Amino acid sequence: MDLAEVLQIIEGQVISKDVDLRQEVRLGGGADLMSDVLAFAQDGMLLMTGLTNPQVVRTAEMAGVVAIVFVRSKLPPPETVALAEARGIPLLAAKYTMFETCGRLYRAGLSASNLFEGVLKQWYEAFDKKKG
Repeated sequence: MDLAEVLQIIEGQVISKDVDLRQEVRLGGGADLMSDVLAFAQDGMLLMTGLTNPQVVRTAEMAGVVAIVFVRSKLPPPETVALAEARGIPLLAAKYTMFETCGRLYRAGLSASNLFEGVLKQWYEAFDKKKG
């Protein structure tokens, strides 16, 4: 899915300058905890978040995030936009909540991060042990 499709699905807007809307995203995820982004992000990921500070861009860059979508009609401050433009990370905006934004993209075929499967396995193992 490319960023043009993402914008159409979420009825979003482009925040940063010179965004190539043909840029592809392979999967998506939403988080407001940057430690979760570092733990679960994969190269080619689209990040949905309600955080707008420059740390979001720094974390996205380290995690291989392709673009950031700010949810809940949030707009980042100028220093976040400037940092994202300098790092080549497109910033988009969605008027919907994180839940609905992620849901719209998932329903349209954008895959979720498969790193979560390992955590889910730990979850089942923990509860299976308690049952036995």
